[in-house]
Amino acid sequence: MSDPQEAVGSASSSAADLHGSSGAQHADSPPPLSPPSASSRLASSSPGTPCVGSATPGVDAVPTEQKAGWTSFIKSLASMTGDLSSMTAPPFILSPTSLTEFPAYWCERPELFADIATGRTEQERAEKVLKWFICTLKGQYTTRNEKMGSEKKPLNPVLGEEFFGVWPDVGFGETTLSVEQVSHHPPITAYFIQNKKAGVTLQGHSGQKTSFSGGSINVKQNGHAILTVDVPGGKKETFLITLPKLQIQGLVWGSPYIELTDSTAIVSDTGFVANIDYKGKGWVSGKAHSYKATLSHNGKSIRSYEGTWTAIGKVAKSDEVFTDATVPKTEVSVKPIEEQKDWESRKLWRATAQGIRSGDYDAASRDKSRIENEQRQRRKDEASAGQPWQLKLFDYVESDPVYKQLASHVKGIPCEEDGYIFRGHA
Repeated sequence: MSDPQEAVGSASSSAADLHGSSGAQHADSPPPLSPPSASSRLASSSPGTPCVGSATPGVDAVPTEQKAGWTSFIKSLASMTGDLSSMTAPPFILSPTSLTEFPAYWCERPELFADIATGRTEQERAEKVLKWFICTLKGQYTTRNEKMGSEKKPLNPVLGEEFFGVWPDVGFGETTLSVEQVSHHPPITAYFIQNKKAGVTLQGHSGQKTSFSGGSINVKQNGHAILTVDVPGGKKETFLITLPKLQIQGLVWGSPYIELTDSTAIVSDTGFVANIDYKGKGWVSGKAHSYKATLSHNGKSIRSYEGTWTAIGKVAKSDEVFTDATVPKTEVSVKPIEEQKDWESRKLWRATAQGIRSGDYDAASRDKSRIENEQRQRRKDEASAGQPWQLKLFDYVESDPVYKQLASHVKGIPCEEDGYIFRGHA
């Protein structure tokens, strides 16, 4: 994510920030002519063109008063060969939610998270991790479509911003969430999720690098997640989870939505590896949000699964349902605003969020600018005093030992990555 100096609406909001925080951002070469680039498709469509392939097909997503601005934005984006962070995005695609809240999407199916520990064998637990992970994808990558009509650009977190939540115990244990914005340049969000009763823990961090090509914004997610499960005999099993690449499509019609691309892996220290390949709807054929996963053990394929990560997935060549993303989700619960600390997300961004929700972008811009100016001044004062920023909840490590141990089983990813280890609340 670029430095959050943009005002809400007409000030410098990066097109690259439509999904989340990004590190250094790079633009690819101009879009190819085939498939049609954004500019050529834009030229052949009228302002009332249905949102083909968008989150809300048949609906003209761009507000009438902002169509001219959106058309100019898309044409500029299509011809952009430099850093996307200088682009200005119209206000109707802004979200009232800070990026620090996004780790909550990992656990909107807390029953599946807790159920991992009930697996009787290493293979059963590996399958349950895969099932839970695939069922988190809909919440992580389509929730804004469902609630707001299209993908929205989240608020850029400030350094030290926090978010805490809980999923109450309804028979399988309470699940808690702790999030901290641990870096500003590049922006990185670290998180820790735990169900003590079930003995399941997830911790990780994420950031993004963004580019534009072929009429879409391409997002490479940086970071990883480590899941640990308590098993009988006092032992633990550990799983490395890599993060999918994204494409933000539907820009031409003003209704951005996310499609997953390429592949990810879930690697267990018991020798089980799940490889997940993602496919979207192409120009000629294909089905949106499709996946195919293969579970192997020590290099030997055991079972395959396929379907859509927004709906139903089945065990390959059978009618056995493996994943069902259509069941109700359980959103995270947080303390009332008046009981939150000043640096907690919903209290920090309260006035900004209210302005966005009500359409009062001037008020939102004023409050957002106040928060960002205060952060810049704080960082300047700390630098002058020679005081480096101290993390509150996490410890930084240059090389995550668990990642390094398990990454060798996955082709095409770095052999080691840095990490943030949760140390608990002070």
